Amino acid sequence: MSSPWIAGLRSVALNVPDLARAEDFYTRVWHLDVVARTDGAIYLRGTGADHHLLALHQGSPRAEIRHVTFRARSAQALHDIAAATERAGGRLQVPPGPLDEPGGGTGLTIRDPHGRLLQVVHGDARHADAHEARDRPQRLAHVVLNSHDVAATQRFLEQALAFRLSDRTRIMAFMNCDRDHHSVALGDADNDALNHIAFVMPELDSVMRGGGRMRDAGHAIEWGPGRHGPGNNAFNYFIDPFGVVIEYTAEVEQIDESYRVGGPEDWKWPAGRVDQWGISQPPSARLKEAQRAVFFMPTSD
Repeated sequence: MSSPWIAGLRSVALNVPDLARAEDFYTRVWHLDVVARTDGAIYLRGTGADHHLLALHQGSPRAEIRHVTFRARSAQALHDIAAATERAGGRLQVPPGPLDEPGGGTGLTIRDPHGRLLQVVHGDARHADAHEARDRPQRLAHVVLNSHDVAATQRFLEQALAFRLSDRTRIMAFMNCDRDHHSVALGDADNDALNHIAFVMPELDSVMRGGGRMRDAGHAIEWGPGRHGPGNNAFNYFIDPFGVVIEYTAEVEQIDESYRVGGPEDWKWPAGRVDQWGISQPPSARLKEAQRAVFFMPTSD
């Protein structure tokens, strides 16, 4: 199961109120590496081939999302997406052209009808030394976005980026573009905030070791450890110093065209359970609050 235009999720760009503190946390504690710096921004990579997974910019007093970045399958896909975005009711914010930022390549930025900014790139730099390393993130698994109108947001992703629904639970729509079960999920909510960003670890042991390392650094496990239903991935959730919810995950289910899309009736747990294993406590009150607090930055028309 795949999008003919989108090859996968590459990175997320955020505004943060304290760039030095962000660098310390995401390198020393979260275990990413700085790959590039510009005036007022740092770019952080994992151990995989993607040039960077996070772009952190000195910005507003509160954390904000600048944009979510996907990788296109071809240069032509950028033009197809630009045309499809207009038909889907979105707006072409930045037309296809060379990108003047670390990682380079050609890209465009679109805005969906609810104000989310989505960047798509092609021909960006890749790392030749991609590898796995114990207790270090490799790449992004997915980004989960709240939506006050999941049906409309799902429809936009299907029409503008050719995503497909992989599963629908009572509270979330999971959207697929490549072999990963989902690269985007949409959470039913009364807001359009960032729900969380998930980072792939090399194996389950690293998800657990990461949980211990984060606790040692004073960052509690806000949900987990556990194993999700849709996607079948193991998880631990945390809150970064700026209120952004971040997840360590592993063993993300790989799917193809034969995968059967499930509905809410397929994803019900017995009473008292919030994951497959039945060992995780419910998400903390802090986590639920943080999942409603980080929004896309406003744009000027």
